[in-house]
Amino acid sequence: MTRVAIFGGSFNPPHLGHQALCLMLLETCPVDEVWLVPTFRHYFGKALAGFEDRVALCEQLIAPLGKRARISRVESELPNPQGRMLDTLQALSSAHPAHAFRLVIGADILLETDRWHAWNEIVKLAPPIVFQRHGYDGGDLPAPPDVSSTQIRERLARGESAVPLIPRSVQEVIGARGLYRS
Repeated sequence: MTRVAIFGGSFNPPHLGHQALCLMLLETCPVDEVWLVPTFRHYFGKALAGFEDRVALCEQLIAPLGKRARISRVESELPNPQGRMLDTLQALSSAHPAHAFRLVIGADILLETDRWHAWNEIVKLAPPIVFQRHGYDGGDLPAPPDVSSTQIRERLARGESAVPLIPRSVQEVIGARGLYRS
């Protein structure tokens, strides 16, 4: 049975904190692979760059991790994509019955589980792996570098480079696609 860490998020844009967390998951947790699952539509209505743009950025982000990391487009394939993790996990479990899933979450999420649809079902389908977040207690893994997509978007909107907060390859795709400009 393949053990997979499901790392969902906006990835708007993905950054070195995400990349570092993927490496920590692969090197320290009992998982064989990590799958990044970009949100198709943010459940709480957050404005996002286009789905395919974010997928392309995530592909650049995980390229150094080799075959143990991949992108799942599952949220774009759901019949009624609402951004609910339960729907995502049920679709993944159905499509990959020989896989055991674990959901990657930050310690900050532990304070918000009452806002998640069917949190108890999510935990049954994919027991969480919790990473520390700056300013929050708890976590199985140390906090990745303290980088935020918001600060990256602000830099990019000013016409600045976001390197070293994002890999150069991600910066190149952002520039080529004209993303995050003011």
